[in-house]
Amino acid sequence: MRFALFALLCCAGTALADITVGVSVSMTGPGASLGQPISNTFALLPKSIGSEAVRYLLMDDASDPTSGAKVINRFATEEKVDVIIGSSTVPVAIGQGGAASESRIALLALCPIPIDPAKQAYVFAIPQPVPLMIAAVAEHMRANNVKNVGYIGFADPWGDLNLKAITASGTPAGLKITTNERFNRNDTSVTAQVLRLLSTNPDAVFVGGAGTPGALPHIALNERGFKKPVYNTHGVVNREFIRVGGKGVEGAIAPTGPVVVAEQLPADHPLKQVGTEFLKRYEAAYGAGSRNAFAGYAYDAVAVISAAVPAALKLAKPGSAEFRQAMRDSIESVKDVRGTHAVYNMSPRDHTGVDERSRVLVRVENGDWKLVR
Repeated sequence: MRFALFALLCCAGTALADITVGVSVSMTGPGASLGQPISNTFALLPKSIGSEAVRYLLMDDASDPTSGAKVINRFATEEKVDVIIGSSTVPVAIGQGGAASESRIALLALCPIPIDPAKQAYVFAIPQPVPLMIAAVAEHMRANNVKNVGYIGFADPWGDLNLKAITASGTPAGLKITTNERFNRNDTSVTAQVLRLLSTNPDAVFVGGAGTPGALPHIALNERGFKKPVYNTHGVVNREFIRVGGKGVEGAIAPTGPVVVAEQLPADHPLKQVGTEFLKRYEAAYGAGSRNAFAGYAYDAVAVISAAVPAALKLAKPGSAEFRQAMRDSIESVKDVRGTHAVYNMSPRDHTGVDERSRVLVRVENGDWKLVR
């Protein structure tokens, strides 16, 4: 019922749309705080790409890998979409990549899943790769004399990715990972894990979480008087994380895309203008302080798709298998696409296409995200 209603809202007035974009959104489940701003963004996007009308067909994947795969299958077999924007929840998006590849439809994930372009020709990712972002965390730790780091993260692929990244970036910097504690996204307590972590007396803690569940370790650490730095992934940078964590997440440090703090960027930053303009539109629609990284990822996905459409249209018409293939090939070739998070330059060897310009560090100060200078 949710899908039927949401699709109707997105398609109103565009029944004859030429280009159909399927969008998988975690509107419910543990990833809902990430999915909501994504769905909000599509109401603000243009209803045409060049001279072609476009229809955004949104469907709830419920933050569940099985549901996510069903969404992709429906897009491929029933809706005949031309391109897919995949989930913001890592376990869901990883499975969706396989389903999209089988259907030979390009998928742009809204979370930083690992991609081997040689084996996953149809899978792309809009967010910054985990190693790129966590390297910034390791650099900040080293600059602030952190030696021993306690790790606590999700008991799923997202937790695995971040532990691997902090280990790879931290070891050359002289960091020692003292723990590998895990928790589930729907857990309500991490007391035992935090007590084990604190027993190693770390200089700092790195939380491999995302969304509102990522606040749980912070709350537990704060309750036990932990005053040392607590670092995070770019998956927590939204307003709901601060709302749920309250004073328990004050001082939390995380990497994120520049859009979150666009006004605070230097005047010559290449993404300042795009980010500032997007934030004005988003907050005008959804209220002051509603900004978040995931709304920006949705915007950037459509920017990449829009850049790819003209070349694809020269080869085939929307709705055909030939157009879907042309879109995949064209997405892989886009250059200098300026989004809110990054300047995207895709290639056959790089299906993310971002560099160091796509990351900044932010800190929670007085209940808001502030640029770490």
